[in-house]
Amino acid sequence: MGKLTVGALRAVLVVVLAGTVFVQAGMMWALVSGNDPEDGSLPLTPLRVITILGMVTVQVALVCVWRLVTMVRRGTVFSHTAFRYVDIVIGAIVAAALVWFTVTAINAPGQRDDPGVTVIMGGVGVAILGVALMVLVLRMLLAQAVARDAEASKMQAELDEVI
Repeated sequence: MGKLTVGALRAVLVVVLAGTVFVQAGMMWALVSGNDPEDGSLPLTPLRVITILGMVTVQVALVCVWRLVTMVRRGTVFSHTAFRYVDIVIGAIVAAALVWFTVTAINAPGQRDDPGVTVIMGGVGVAILGVALMVLVLRMLLAQAVARDAEASKMQAELDEVI
């Protein structure tokens, strides 16, 4: 992975992390201050708490991706340590899907006249779970690569002994 690619990815990760922290701070301020700038029909306090939790799932995934990028730059990504970070990313994505399904459930009673919105939101939740499945497939590919790397190292050691 080139320096430009790593730099660009890290810049995106920093911007997204800063954005999530900004959103969390705004939600926390709205909860603590008691000022409700909107007079919506939905219960805003639960949605704010859910938003804060959703941002935590994103932040956890961002930190793990940062660690994996660091491992790629160092050439140590094909190790068992990488599995821990990939597993945490998968867990964060599943948690984000559960948070989204919670938002959908809270929003559903207000959508009685237009249930299509709830169906679309449910579809988005399923799509988020699909992303978790894609990362799981990539984890399996990583497992194969780690196994092949270990096998190649073993064969190289045997070849070195023969020579």
